[in-house]
Amino acid sequence: MDQPILEARNVNKHFGTFHVLDDISLVIPAGSIYGLLGPNGAGKTTFIRILNQITAPDTGSVQFNGRDIKLGDTASIGYLPEERGLYRKMKVWEQAIYLCRLKGMSKAEATNSLKDWFTRLNMKSWADKRVDELSKGMQQRLQFVVSVAHGPELLILDEPFSGFDPVNTEELKKEILRLNEEGTTIIFSTHNMASVEELCSEITLINKGQNILSGKVDEIQRSYSKSIYGVSFKGSQVAFANALGHQFEIENLVEKGELSNALIKAHSSMSTKDLLGSLIQQVDIVSFSEKLPSMNDVFIDMVTPKSEVA
Repeated sequence: MDQPILEARNVNKHFGTFHVLDDISLVIPAGSIYGLLGPNGAGKTTFIRILNQITAPDTGSVQFNGRDIKLGDTASIGYLPEERGLYRKMKVWEQAIYLCRLKGMSKAEATNSLKDWFTRLNMKSWADKRVDELSKGMQQRLQFVVSVAHGPELLILDEPFSGFDPVNTEELKKEILRLNEEGTTIIFSTHNMASVEELCSEITLINKGQNILSGKVDEIQRSYSKSIYGVSFKGSQVAFANALGHQFEIENLVEKGELSNALIKAHSSMSTKDLLGSLIQQVDIVSFSEKLPSMNDVFIDMVTPKSEVA
């Protein structure tokens, strides 16, 4: 396992009688893009505020680089909150300088870093505009820049693509991946499961204040496999169905010219090797693959009360 940059151990947090975080433990490897997932009200934002020293756990501990996290560590952490926090009447450039100075940068350091980021993200023409003259997406881009300009070791992104169109979303994804390749560890909190599959190597899923699932994305998808396979073939559909027998059910079958595409579900422990052996005797197999569940499927399955599942 990679060296953890952050480890939470049995973290609990109450607000009055409400148990917001219930014995949360997780380990975030250095250099990873780590997904922090959960429905609204699950406790994600409270946990992120603990990491940023905005609040403290009632019990339990958080370690940063192998020792208890302390207030000074926020200089090594960048945070893009879901709730935007810009001063609307300030000009873009002076606000960016001000927020970088709050992270401990000198004016010269802030100026050099911001010039680079403003050029990279095509923001130079905004410098003298007031924040309230910017669109939501432009404000989001500015807040992202001031979250990363000080070169944080750990970057926490809470719904970073909110307010972005697809073009700007792709641009921001490229910057996130570039920062990660340069060594920044990223905690990525989102409801966008497609982005989780694209960006994250590991995740923790929190529901009702509890860690209900942690692990590598690909391993989680495989563990929730429902034994569904996609098969493309040429030949008789009747012969194909006969080769499946009673051990597989055809869930979908579409014909495109001489090519047929089928989704089949296993009802037995018949190996894929034996299945292919049976099929190739009847039809010409073009492709064969297991269809793993999406992270969206896993998310819904884990957080939906079983009594609500039809």
